[in-house]
Amino acid sequence: MMIKAFNRWSMEGIKVQDAGLEKYISLEPRIVPRSGAKYAGNRFHKSKVFIAERFMNKIMVPGHKGKKHVKSSYHITGKGQTVYKIMEKTLSQVEAKTKLNPIKVLVKAIENAAPREEIISIEYGGARYPKALECAPQRRVDIAIRYMTQGGYQKSFNSKKPIESCLSEEIINAYNLSSGSAAISKKQELERQSDASR
Repeated sequence: MMIKAFNRWSMEGIKVQDAGLEKYISLEPRIVPRSGAKYAGNRFHKSKVFIAERFMNKIMVPGHKGKKHVKSSYHITGKGQTVYKIMEKTLSQVEAKTKLNPIKVLVKAIENAAPREEIISIEYGGARYPKALECAPQRRVDIAIRYMTQGGYQKSFNSKKPIESCLSEEIINAYNLSSGSAAISKKQELERQSDASR
């Protein structure tokens, strides 16, 4: 018997195109993607967790945006059941809008949104200089997921749009490499800055 993600979507034919991210995006399906952090404490444990579950964990704790706490809505509760429903509705909407397997769309969106370079600040002789660095593969996946969830929350904050439709829009825009996606525009901005500071 073949296990399907959320008991709905088959994982057949879904592959990670980006060779650098292949080891870091797990496509082992789960009916209920909720491992309860049994891998925690092991090095690179996140990479063994099904990618939809990593996305769900980030919805629970999206982190701050530029040292300010991210604008968010009431969904950040840490309740697995709430997040499970949000994720399932988001993927259903992605499927309805694109007529494609939503897990495939999610994986491709994360690949597209993962920045290749980032900026660090170096202090030299009392002055600070930006320096471009290559981004580690696991961090690329983490950053892409973070920007996507924060972008979804940003759009749903103080608006009548539910979080599910904002997240599904974010995923579809990232899949299409559209600058309407917060993650894609952030990636382009980062790569522009790192080009300038070579």
